[in-house]
Amino acid sequence: MSEQKLFTLDLSSHSSSGQPKHERLREHLIDAMIAGRLKPGQALPSEHRLVERLGVARTTVRQAMASLENEGLIRRVQGKGTFVENDVRRKLQHGLEIFALVVPETRSGFYPALLHGFEAASGEIHYQTLVCNTNNDVARQSDIVLQLIDKHVAGVVMVPASFPIPSYQIRQLHERGIPVVFCHRPVEGIQAPALLLPFYEQGRLAGEAFVRHGHRRAAQFLFGHSNPEYSQYTQQVTAGFRDALEAVGGEAPDELICRLPFTSAELGNREEEVFEVLQRICRRPDRPTAIMASFDNLAEVLFLQLGRLGLRIPEDVSLVGFGGADRRGTIIRQLASVTVDEQKVGLRAVELLQEMRNGIRPIDDGEQALISLEFTAGQTLGPAPAELRMP
Repeated sequence: MSEQKLFTLDLSSHSSSGQPKHERLREHLIDAMIAGRLKPGQALPSEHRLVERLGVARTTVRQAMASLENEGLIRRVQGKGTFVENDVRRKLQHGLEIFALVVPETRSGFYPALLHGFEAASGEIHYQTLVCNTNNDVARQSDIVLQLIDKHVAGVVMVPASFPIPSYQIRQLHERGIPVVFCHRPVEGIQAPALLLPFYEQGRLAGEAFVRHGHRRAAQFLFGHSNPEYSQYTQQVTAGFRDALEAVGGEAPDELICRLPFTSAELGNREEEVFEVLQRICRRPDRPTAIMASFDNLAEVLFLQLGRLGLRIPEDVSLVGFGGADRRGTIIRQLASVTVDEQKVGLRAVELLQEMRNGIRPIDDGEQALISLEFTAGQTLGPAPAELRMP
């Protein structure tokens, strides 16, 4: 911590509550420790230096330092100086240790399972949990970050909003010594552990499932076409999907790649737009025999809308989604899907936070690990209709 920041406290007068100067100095130094401006193991200025720069009596400084030492927040080393204790953050957060989970939504997709794993792992190490829903809104996410800083949370697991995230949002957490773990996708410009979805693998697994059942012409429904950052992930999904089909002479032509101009969180208000696109491709003389949806909630909508068009699943059209391994809900239990065990992701994210809290891993560690995916069979995947099979 620079001396300029350390000496910005005005101790020339008592606070309105009559708080003594030594207590105000103590609180000032504790705030610096919580914010990460005074780091574990860092040397504090000498008593003489503090007296000189703050313009207070030596007894004021000594009383503040004695209080901090008695609380186990600093240690004096004979002949070397005074240092911030290595486990100062744990001591300051004792009894108020909170891990926060920040997600774009909480009710659909794999987010409930992620929440369950996160809460279970946090509870095992006696941390409280705070769940924050950004509604996939960058401005809302920024407000949440500021609130988490104000609450002095011990760590944050974040599924970033799918729009470009300014790196300063996350940097504010790091500057205050708050570790962050990204799930699904990282934030550009920030070094932090990340558990990433293998988007190419998502598309490849779905494509290979169709191929095994004789499908050679398939469509995709994908969210987020209007968002350049989100589009880079959907491009990877499409690449894996096409590679699987083209390896056996099949195809997923551009006219069957249906890129929707909104995100998963907006689906409830835009189902008719999905229906218009589905109706168009299903009326083609060379219509697809299979459809992949980029999320299970989208697959559920397509399941119902295919029925509106008089198409049977899977006799006329097969359908594959993407979601959590915990299959709950009447339609989701029927869906064939590429799945991810989000409960394990939540557990691992908390482990990473704890490693950073304990100094085993630096908070700017940039390690990235891919989340494993599986294919879950369901009732919506069947053989391609004989009359529509490609030669």
